[in-house]
Amino acid sequence: MSLRKTDTNKRPPAIAGLRHVAFRVSDLERCQRFYVDLLGYQLEWQPDQDNVYLTCGIDNVALHRDASAVGGSSLDHVGIILNRAEDVDLWYDFLKQNKVRIKMEPKTHRDGARSFLFYDPEDNLLQMIYHPPIADQWTAGANKKD
Repeated sequence: MSLRKTDTNKRPPAIAGLRHVAFRVSDLERCQRFYVDLLGYQLEWQPDQDNVYLTCGIDNVALHRDASAVGGSSLDHVGIILNRAEDVDLWYDFLKQNKVRIKMEPKTHRDGARSFLFYDPEDNLLQMIYHPPIADQWTAGANKKD
């Protein structure tokens, strides 16, 4: 597949961003506790004993039981957007206190973003990130009055 310059006049309406991520996990219950108890997600739907859908605001995380999924996945990482740079450090401290395995300590990137990397119980790599353009867009939308 070759990529060519996009005619922006023919582009469909703008995307809203990453809002759903699915993980194959061997220990569904352990992962559900991680996302709910530590990260603050809520149970949205559990259609059966092998599938759980969690939500946090407009985000959705699906956990699918798969006995062959023993640690890790084909994903590089999934970013969890934070609204303020200082929230990165608060989340880092909280997860570290809860014995979550950290890959990279908080750092400020060249573009002004601030983040750190950590693992969920199945070795999926997650990133808590404050990214100014996304945070500014989210804040502007949240403060918009109809």
